[in-house]
Amino acid sequence: MSTAPRSCMLPLNPLQDSSSATSSAQRWKLFHVRAASTLPSSKMTVGSVPESPFGNLVKIDVLGQKRVVGADESLELLKLSEEFCDCRQMHGRLIKLGALGSDSLFANRLVVMYSRNEGLSGDARKVFEGMSDRRIQSYAAMIGSFCRVGNWDDLFWVLGLMIGDGMWPDKYMVPTLLKACSAKEELLCGKMVHGYVVRRKIGCDVYVGNGLIDFYANCGDLRYSKNVFDSLSDRDVVSWTALVSAYMDVGLVDEAVEVFRSMQVDGVRPDLISWNALAAGYAKNGDLDLALECFEEMQEKGLTPNVNSWNGVISACVHNGHFEDALEVFRVMVQAPMDPNVVTVVSVLQACAGLTDLDLGRALHAHSLRHRLDEHAYFNGSLIDMYSKCGRADYALIVFGKVNNRNTAMWNEIVAARVNAGEMEEALELVNMMETDNVKPDVITFNTILAGYARNGQKTEALKLLSKMVEMDVQPNIVSCNVLISGFQQRGLSIEALKLIRAMQSADNDFLPDGLTLQPNSITVTSALAAFADLSLHRKGKEIHGYILKNLSEANMYVLSALVDMYGKCNDMSSATKVFGRAEERSTVLWNVLMAGLIKNKRPDEALESFMKMLAEGHKPSSVTFVILLSACADLAALGIGKELHSLIVKSQHGDSAAAVSSALIDLYAKCGCIVESRKVFDSELDRDIALWNSMISAYTFLGLSDEAIALYKDMEASGPSPDHITLMSLLSACARDGLVDEGWRYFRSMDEYGIQPSVELYTCMVAILGSAGLLEEAHEFIRQMPFEADACMWSTLLQACRLHSNPEIGERAANALFELEPENASNYILLANIYVSSGLWDAAQKVRNLIRGRKLLTVKECSYVNIGATTIHAFKGGNISDFRLDETLDTWDKLAAEMEETGYFPNDPVLDPEQEVDPFSCLHTEKLAICFGIMASSGCQRDPIRVSKNIRMCIDCHTSAKMISRICRREIHVKDVGLYHQFKEGKCSCRDRW
Repeated sequence: MSTAPRSCMLPLNPLQDSSSATSSAQRWKLFHVRAASTLPSSKMTVGSVPESPFGNLVKIDVLGQKRVVGADESLELLKLSEEFCDCRQMHGRLIKLGALGSDSLFANRLVVMYSRNEGLSGDARKVFEGMSDRRIQSYAAMIGSFCRVGNWDDLFWVLGLMIGDGMWPDKYMVPTLLKACSAKEELLCGKMVHGYVVRRKIGCDVYVGNGLIDFYANCGDLRYSKNVFDSLSDRDVVSWTALVSAYMDVGLVDEAVEVFRSMQVDGVRPDLISWNALAAGYAKNGDLDLALECFEEMQEKGLTPNVNSWNGVISACVHNGHFEDALEVFRVMVQAPMDPNVVTVVSVLQACAGLTDLDLGRALHAHSLRHRLDEHAYFNGSLIDMYSKCGRADYALIVFGKVNNRNTAMWNEIVAARVNAGEMEEALELVNMMETDNVKPDVITFNTILAGYARNGQKTEALKLLSKMVEMDVQPNIVSCNVLISGFQQRGLSIEALKLIRAMQSADNDFLPDGLTLQPNSITVTSALAAFADLSLHRKGKEIHGYILKNLSEANMYVLSALVDMYGKCNDMSSATKVFGRAEERSTVLWNVLMAGLIKNKRPDEALESFMKMLAEGHKPSSVTFVILLSACADLAALGIGKELHSLIVKSQHGDSAAAVSSALIDLYAKCGCIVESRKVFDSELDRDIALWNSMISAYTFLGLSDEAIALYKDMEASGPSPDHITLMSLLSACARDGLVDEGWRYFRSMDEYGIQPSVELYTCMVAILGSAGLLEEAHEFIRQMPFEADACMWSTLLQACRLHSNPEIGERAANALFELEPENASNYILLANIYVSSGLWDAAQKVRNLIRGRKLLTVKECSYVNIGATTIHAFKGGNISDFRLDETLDTWDKLAAEMEETGYFPNDPVLDPEQEVDPFSCLHTEKLAICFGIMASSGCQRDPIRVSKNIRMCIDCHTSAKMISRICRREIHVKDVGLYHQFKEGKCSCRDRW
């Protein structure tokens, strides 16, 4: 049979009116056969019509009539087949026809067909890779397909091929590329796309502009996001909504609301998606009432919240850990009434997992079975996650076993369940089982297990798994490195984290496959900065800062917070405040980091001042904020401010971190000498975790109430959780206060009973017990025989005991060890000199004095704070002669000193002259000034104790003076130093002169 020429094609059946045809699917039954003459002629004459290079197709209509179809109509049939035929079936037909190998038209169209089905993206790639002549439609289809499934590395691979073939992205492809850059946080790459947009002059296109706004917002660079928004001449509702979401994502709620209002002023009416973004933003930032009010306001504007509106709020709550809020919104949603869909149920299941609410999770499971929601793969994945986190791994396995078509995502959920349970071997076995189920593990599978190894500190196993990934043709990505770096850092393996950061940028390394290098993103540098902070590597931290300025963006809120945190922990508050000051938009988190840094650097008064500035900017404090502020009040012994914060906490109802806040309150009241208030907070908590018990035991210990601390420990043994190493440290410290050696040994040896690992901190506590009891030789021998290398804290503890018992011989041994470990720490030299003085060894003391002067060692700047009234704190800093009402304060001191001299005691005067060279061995006596100022400023409140806080330990002269002043003035004086809480009353101190 010969192939009919195009001019002789049979017409359609004339009896069939085209207008009466119901559909192309009903009109034609299609199949393709190879015509008898399959190969085209290689010779063509002038004026001849070329034959189809792939052969003509035969088309059979419903009446059984045949006609031959040419190339153009065959391509149209291929387009129609997308709706009605299996792509693979069509692929097979085309292979039989030889159409793919000889012409690119069909191959390009087939790629487009495959790419529209997420389950067939692998087939699309195979066809794509086999093509010799690719068209822009194929590239666009592949890029769109990889974007939909989140396969960003392959997306950029295709983009590179496209550009190599001389084809460039148009304005329709640019938003997809920006989305990929955003997902990978490739700020530099995204900026290159932005530059391309500017050169091609397509930046005015609203879709491109919206993509840029969203890209910069997702990378945390609000400044660029706002600049792009301002540059758009034609802003649509999507542009405004993108900016609202950008501000909400970083916690700038007020700014987001202002943008929302400006949108309406500008004549753009918010649509349902805009309102949903506003409501979800409120929920994300913990303001559930305003989120629900949005729904009411929407209805007033003629818009009805749909299921997506509710899902957005619930999802936002879950994403930020506000699980109880998520369940409350779900309750209101059901009562609205609004029927939940599978997205709702998945989010609520995540909330159940977060709260370990098994009963509600099972109820949702039953609801989903009745409404056939279990047919969705991601529902079953969430169900597995919920059951595993609620401690029912058996239920999770049953759900997993009942799923027929298990995809990679489903397997990843059950792998994650095993990893979260700490069952790493079982997780690896599941990876092997995936292959028997014809499912290939992907990079997410391996990253999940890598994260588990990193959290457990299993470095060797993690590196082996990286090698296995390569063997299974799965290439590690930036997430693989990030989970290892972050996990190692959080586990305390900061050095290993830094090694991996260096290795990932070098082709020659022991971590990654040969030749593979990865550029750090914002998550990487955030973990790196945390590691540098842990190790106090200030110079390395500054180097990373330089890398950020050159390659990433300092404006990213997470990077900003990490930089401020790093500088704060490296004692460089000058740089920390400069970075903070450059932040154009500040969040509560950033303020929290700054205040924590100030407290760490012994500037708690400035932390409280920063809190007032934070409130003035309109930021709402979080539970973390309150914990930080309570710590500042504890450092300052600021009882009045602490009580006001307590009242604010009760009104704020921060139930998400109740235990942490309660622990901070217990610590605050203890350090203000109010143990009764500490106990009230403890007793008010019905659900007491180990941290709460530890806080209360530590509170008793700090105030020298050893009997009460031991009694509470016995209560915990009887009805509370098992003690941990912190419990044991607090208990041993209580024994050290009263020299309870036998009890100390008994508790120290109970480590094995409770499965507590020995640590240098616990051994240090035992040294303190022996030293407090005067058993200095035994303490030194204990250090010599212990299984750890003694650190500076342990030797300092022994040195303090030698000062208490005036033992210069063992004191010298401890001091010499400290001089090697901390050669620049002047306090160790001062302590040794004091031991010599108390032992009458004046020449030896003078040698130490000469040594410290010769080495030009610096001492800690002395500072004392006194609380005046409920909310006023006044600071006295060593050598500062500009203090408020200093003349009156000195007059008060002179009068008190004269009365002390009458009893035969001659106290040293405070050192005030900043021009004179202050003797580093002398106390500047700032607490004396603070006490005098307190007496003078509170003359009308004789019953209230004078509360003073000092940043270093009290000297003997100040301690003796405070005792005498308490008797002369008949006032209680409370002084909190770095070691103890001293309650002076009627000439006596609660420490019994054992400090």
